[in-house]
Amino acid sequence: MDEKERIDPVGESGLSTEPIYCTGCGVEIQTEKKGELGFAPPSALKREVVICQRCYRLTHYNEVQDVSLTDDDFYKILNTISEKNALIVKVVDVFDFTGSWLPGLHRFAGGNDVFLVGNKVDLLPKLINRNKVINWMKYSAKQLGLTPKAVSLMSTKTGEGVLEVAAQIDELRKGKDVYIVGCTNVGKSSFINQLIKQFAGDTDQLITTSHFPGTTLDVIDIPLDDGQTMFDTPGIINHHQMAHYVSEAGLKTITPKKESKPRVYQLNSEQTLFFGGLARMDFVAGERSSFVCYLSNELMIHRTKLDKADELYKQHAGTLLVPPDQEGPLELIKHSFTITDQLSDIVFSGLGWVTVRGEHVKIEAYAPKGVGVSIRPSITSG
Repeated sequence: MDEKERIDPVGESGLSTEPIYCTGCGVEIQTEKKGELGFAPPSALKREVVICQRCYRLTHYNEVQDVSLTDDDFYKILNTISEKNALIVKVVDVFDFTGSWLPGLHRFAGGNDVFLVGNKVDLLPKLINRNKVINWMKYSAKQLGLTPKAVSLMSTKTGEGVLEVAAQIDELRKGKDVYIVGCTNVGKSSFINQLIKQFAGDTDQLITTSHFPGTTLDVIDIPLDDGQTMFDTPGIINHHQMAHYVSEAGLKTITPKKESKPRVYQLNSEQTLFFGGLARMDFVAGERSSFVCYLSNELMIHRTKLDKADELYKQHAGTLLVPPDQEGPLELIKHSFTITDQLSDIVFSGLGWVTVRGEHVKIEAYAPKGVGVSIRPSITSG
């Protein structure tokens, strides 16, 4: 029997004498070192469901405590999956597909089938055809070296598609264990929580979730009806995500909470759009064109003339142009694109995208060093 599945014997003190694991994040509980990973006060061990202090404060006060686990620690946990005979469910944020893509999946997938699931479909504008999004995900995954067994969409927030995805998992796993994998904050733990609510009704056993990177710290196992197990794995922190350039308040601003409402700008050449102080798009050349922005509804967009853009950013980054909250400009890296006659999306990893319609349009897009900016045929058309 797996160590985490053992029933913990209780000594005369009333406290467990064998390892106890946090229901929220999976880390082993300890009561000696208050500032370190897994700490819980001794009184917490007497409860039927035990969570560590970090998960408690995250759940009840929205406070985040830094953790000592490194990227290597997370990868060591995930690398063991290649030795298993299991179905791998890879969850991505469909609103931030490239930013939430888990690189090097083949390293720990082994020969196992992969089921690709796009979460947060509720954030996409309703005008976007769902089948087109699925086809785009299939194409993008192949471009990134992965041929998934199946592709589906869901929203763990609204419940859309969750039961359908659960049914697909049950069909695809063929009696095997299931590993849920992905980058931080794509909704892996939220998905399992939805299943617990739907099928078990035990809300005390819910896994800690938040929009802050690195919530799940170890593998959490959930027993399935046939004796097999579903594992929620720790999210790999993708350092190319925009989330790592903002404060907690800034992260709340750039993280969409509901359907993104299109904001339309009719621009002449030599005009600029700033997305807070995190990104910038210059319309360098071309006929007057339509720029439709799909971002968090709370993120401010500022329009200015191209010849004034550098000075504006230098003077007002962190004040007028927020987030980030700290004053002074970030180092923004330029990415150049030319759009011929195809409706295209300029995608800013971790922010959203701008749909551009025009002929022979030259764009220069800027984002913090390491944050991806890419172009794709628009998913809003057709």
